[in-house]
Amino acid sequence: MTRMGEVEWLSDREQRVWRSLLRAQAGIETELDRDLRRTGGLTLVEYGILVALSESPGRRMRMRRLAEEVLVSKSRLTHQISRLETAGHVRREPCEDDRRGFWAVLTDQGAETLVDAAPGHVAAVRGRVFDRLSPAQVDALGELMAILEVDDPADLPGPSTP
Repeated sequence: MTRMGEVEWLSDREQRVWRSLLRAQAGIETELDRDLRRTGGLTLVEYGILVALSESPGRRMRMRRLAEEVLVSKSRLTHQISRLETAGHVRREPCEDDRRGFWAVLTDQGAETLVDAAPGHVAAVRGRVFDRLSPAQVDALGELMAILEVDDPADLPGPSTP
């Protein structure tokens, strides 16, 4: 464990940028979630689940993989899938290869709900993020996100820095 005296603390500039990043992310998620709840009756996480399933072969995905894809814990995914199942958007099927595993499967009703919700959601994302940026800023943001998403700096392209 690192002692407090050995930590290189964030500079004032870094602290401002870090807090701005956190506020921007939280604000975007809050607004998109509120909009989806109001217009489509879905949470942002539920929308993400339907999107992930719609893009998967056979419109189905193993629950463990789905949790990784939508960035939620397995217990939160189980709760969200139960809500989506009750609404008729998703069904669970046992996995033939693993008695403990389950598939989450997008139903036709879930696909219709996604098709209905997608245009408004995309418009909200566009209005909250992309319409505020120039094409060059979108490219720069994409490059920054590619760097920040990488868990291991060794996975970054180009020469590594010590």
